[in-house]
Amino acid sequence: MSALGIVVFALGIAVSVALHEAGHMFTARAFGMRVRRYFIGFGPTVWSTRRGNTEYGIAALPFGGFCEIAGMTAMDEVTAEEAPHAMVNKPAWQRVAVMSGGIAMNLLIGIVVTYLVAVMSGIPNPYADRTPRVGELSCTSDQVDAETLAPCEGDGPAAAAGMRAGDELAAVDGQPVDSFVDLRDYVIARPGETVAVDVVRDGVAHTFNIQVEPVLRMNPQTGEQFEAGAIGVSSAPVEDAVRQFGPLEAVPATARLTGEMLSATIEGIVAFPAKIPGVVASVFGAERDVEGPISVIGASRAGGELVERNLWSVFWMMLANLNFFLALFNLVPLPPLDGGHIAVIFYERIRDAIRKLRGLGPGEPVNYEKLLPLTYFMAATLLIVGVFVMLADVINPVRLFG
Repeated sequence: MSALGIVVFALGIAVSVALHEAGHMFTARAFGMRVRRYFIGFGPTVWSTRRGNTEYGIAALPFGGFCEIAGMTAMDEVTAEEAPHAMVNKPAWQRVAVMSGGIAMNLLIGIVVTYLVAVMSGIPNPYADRTPRVGELSCTSDQVDAETLAPCEGDGPAAAAGMRAGDELAAVDGQPVDSFVDLRDYVIARPGETVAVDVVRDGVAHTFNIQVEPVLRMNPQTGEQFEAGAIGVSSAPVEDAVRQFGPLEAVPATARLTGEMLSATIEGIVAFPAKIPGVVASVFGAERDVEGPISVIGASRAGGELVERNLWSVFWMMLANLNFFLALFNLVPLPPLDGGHIAVIFYERIRDAIRKLRGLGPGEPVNYEKLLPLTYFMAATLLIVGVFVMLADVINPVRLFG
């Protein structure tokens, strides 16, 4: 594993967090708000300096950062000198803009990184046809080591049933197949069973009933063998899967790929709570889900693996994905996330609009003290989950290459 990759990716995370907080700071200053402190990290101060009305510093725990703005809520105490610059005294749209500043910064970082990779080396081609297709058909055999299958002869179950190279995979046992992985994972879990695979060949639909062959496969993390199912079929490679673009054509390609990455990120955030039990179990020896959450430690380790294999373009795309995650996760409308503050501002505006229709004046600002139990619960939950994810990344890390 490359120490350079670990260090560079960790620095990339730190810079992403720093720029997220800078997005809040710059937006706040643009609207005349007073920024009291801008810190990278939490906990005891390691270093700080003051310039103007702002203290800049680095704290001992490098797991985030914060930008303290005077009067972020009505509960914050402000001096008479700070009152004209207090965030709570500014128009609602300006407060929303400030809370969105960090989110916008992470989106910008992700887009810029993706564009630069598209121009300089190549990105996953958003225009490529990724319809899952059958590649090679082969016999089935046991796995003898991490990279080798035992020799075998003759047709495998898929070929014997009538499948051909080039068939488009549509469904298995009535369940849609969106990628070859869907078919692989379904078959692996059903040794000895019969599965119905729907394909499209030359525009005509076909269904093949295939007897799944029991074989031995090897757990890449533990090295232990287990019984799995196989039908002797591999995925056809995607043509022009990675493509380098010119400076102008990279703009729409970046926009399209960014949309796909944001959509995948949303799906990941929605699935996040369901994956937490698996992370906890992996700390105590269970198999680690490679598609589960990872911490700064795990992400940096993955960066080291990529650099070790000179996969710099994948390295930078992973950093772009991280920024998209930071942006969208912070939009979740729960305190203490940015989305929680934005939700409160919208609530106040909707409430006041209703009061106006009833002939009443604006209501009092939301009492954040009533939100403290929810805030503490969310903060504690994120902290506990973060600790378990970091432990999993140390004890049972995700390995990109086995």
